[in-house]
Amino acid sequence: MESKRLGLAVMYGLITVFMFAIGISLLFSLLLRFTSLQETSVAWIIVTLSFITLFIGGFVSGGKGKEKGWMLGGATGAAYTLVIFLFQYLGNDSLFSLHQMLFHLGFIGIAALGGIIGVNLSGGYTSKA
Repeated sequence: MESKRLGLAVMYGLITVFMFAIGISLLFSLLLRFTSLQETSVAWIIVTLSFITLFIGGFVSGGKGKEKGWMLGGATGAAYTLVIFLFQYLGNDSLFSLHQMLFHLGFIGIAALGGIIGVNLSGGYTSKA
């Protein structure tokens, strides 16, 4: 039963990440299309928002799981990385570059940090004495 609960927590975190990613992508695609902004001028803003999104996803998974936040957040980040890798590999027939690998390691780390904080702010595991 516990593994089901932990799996659901990771799923909630992953859904949160992709919902934020879709929203941010829509916003920036509209901004780039209908304004004079260039992609190079907003690249660091997008990277920063990506890290914040993964942090929030880890936070949600840690809050839902209520224990093992580092594992839940890390699993959320790893699942996100796997999905992105599969899209890139199957869609573009290319592997991650070293630059992308470093970003995704950062994504996994920041999601794990979000999971730790999510567990601690949600009250964490309470034993029944």
